[in-house]
Amino acid sequence: MGDGARYTLRALAQALGVPLEGDPDVVVSGVAPLESAGAEHISFLIDRRRATAARASRAGAFLVAVDAPPLPAPVLRAAAPRLALVRLLELFAAEEPAPTGTHPTAVVEAGAHVDPSASVGAYAVVEPKAVLGAGVRVGPFVYVGRGAEVGAETILHARVVVLDRVRIGRRVIVHAGAVLGADGFGYAPDAGRYRKIPQIGGVVIEDDVEIGANTTIDRSTVGDTVIGRGTKIDNLVQIAHNVHVGADSIIAAQSGVAGSSRLGRGVVLGGQVGVADHVTIADGVVVAAQAGVIGDLREAGTYLGTPARPVGETRRVWAVTVKLPELARRVRELERRLERFERGAGGATAEGGESPERG
Repeated sequence: MGDGARYTLRALAQALGVPLEGDPDVVVSGVAPLESAGAEHISFLIDRRRATAARASRAGAFLVAVDAPPLPAPVLRAAAPRLALVRLLELFAAEEPAPTGTHPTAVVEAGAHVDPSASVGAYAVVEPKAVLGAGVRVGPFVYVGRGAEVGAETILHARVVVLDRVRIGRRVIVHAGAVLGADGFGYAPDAGRYRKIPQIGGVVIEDDVEIGANTTIDRSTVGDTVIGRGTKIDNLVQIAHNVHVGADSIIAAQSGVAGSSRLGRGVVLGGQVGVADHVTIADGVVVAAQAGVIGDLREAGTYLGTPARPVGETRRVWAVTVKLPELARRVRELERRLERFERGAGGATAEGGESPERG
């Protein structure tokens, strides 16, 4: 929450474009959950199942859906309450703009271009031929490599590493510890050893991308590893060399995408999803958590399991899997019965010759 942020409910209603029921002069200074909110907070009721908790809350005001029940404080009613909550949080999350200029401890090498409106934090390093655009914010201990380009209004948080020739678009957010442009993992067998394949390509991060803490995106062997416009990547994600991720995709934490795979537009990878190399995933595919994608997924839909299959098919497989111990027991019993039958039939034939025909 921004320090000292205070709003009347009238101001919040105007900012959110929603109707207000109750005293417009009530002042709130923060957003809080139902359970911990006090009279100085505005809280929110998005899920009607939490109505009881809302009625017991001490919040000074509430943001609710249009059909929410009456509550014991003023309410702002929104037709799209989740989006209204996003806007509300943005209002209270506003930060003081970083001071322009370069911190005395930062190193900006000769030949780098830093826009006068950019901010370079303590102990950051900007190498020759690097370009920082208008309004760029470079946090402390950030490294920007030779020939790297960082587009306008992009934020590089503390300890981000942007290696040589990486190109980052406008309004990108890169969280602490992320590494963009490390060598791709490429080796060729050579007489019982592994010979490193030079990784001479680059990384392109398009506009409005967000990259989580300690995520790594490797440079391409040749060409570029590309993260499409508007894509959001969680913490602790590995994107390998030559990967292309389409626009407006979501990749959740601890997922890994192996080399030369292609993810379409609007793809969603849940947590801990693994994608094998040279795989193509079509536009609009959703891969559920912990799935393993070992082959192309060419039709939009939701996929689950390892190997990833359409969710209905995987659930049917799982349903059968649960019954495997019982099925195995029944098969063993049938085998024993068949063995006894064959022993009995064989003994009767040996003693009495061919069985007489039944009339």
